[in-house]
Amino acid sequence: MHRTLIIGIAAIALAATGCARKQATPETVPPVDELLGSEAAATGDVELTELPAAQADLVARAGSDTVYFGTDEYSLDSASRATLGAQARWLLVNPNVRASIEGHCDERGTREYNMALGERRANAARDFLVSQGVPTGRLLVTSWGKERPIAIGSNEVAWSENRRAVTVLVR
Repeated sequence: MHRTLIIGIAAIALAATGCARKQATPETVPPVDELLGSEAAATGDVELTELPAAQADLVARAGSDTVYFGTDEYSLDSASRATLGAQARWLLVNPNVRASIEGHCDERGTREYNMALGERRANAARDFLVSQGVPTGRLLVTSWGKERPIAIGSNEVAWSENRRAVTVLVR
């Protein structure tokens, strides 16, 4: 009875895990359109799925998925406009991809203030992408305020890394 139970459990475990799949190596990463699948993104979709392989391609081709801001600012400097211009070109070549523009702030200030500032930062980035020809319907805006810092610390270095807008590719 004990042996039968062990064999049964092993059979269930084997069936649940299935066969191992071959992982894609960096040399065999498919084109972005293949990464997205055959479905086109619909503007009214509620659930968003991040696209890590496409995100890596955006960063490789545009140089960055992030632009940075000064303290209490949401205007784009020339470096941010150059980065967003490269992102816009990538988005125009890849029309099946949508982007969530996520605004972030440093830890200083109230939650409410930082949520509003994060939204203004995300809107500034989105507006620039739209000015470069990216359709508004492909761009979403999210503010995380100070809730998702990328750098931990209470100093200017950490604060400057947290004052940002990130273009996150989604389906």
